[in-house]
Amino acid sequence: MTLNITSKQMEITPAIREHVEGRLAKLEKWHTQLINPHFILNKVPNGFNVEASIGTPLGNLVASATADDMYKAINEVEEKLERQLNKLQHKGEARRADERLKDSFD
Repeated sequence: MTLNITSKQMEITPAIREHVEGRLAKLEKWHTQLINPHFILNKVPNGFNVEASIGTPLGNLVASATADDMYKAINEVEEKLERQLNKLQHKGEARRADERLKDSFD
């Protein structure tokens, strides 16, 4: 898996790269293929903005967060991506999906 990290108006240090890779590794517990993960790190006047987009076989994951600390923004983006991945993987088990299936067999 190739991780793309782009920055605007700041330098990507090895510590920042390692932190992003570590947070992305938490998504691997969902046992799905992460296709072309791309993180964009921006320095904005009131802090830092992090945007992420990751393709999966189930669909695309997109998240962004703004915080006064770069590491906090990265953590928030990872949490949002994890919630989206959880929702995608359990979509077929949802109650509304069961109701639609029951209606189609009647």
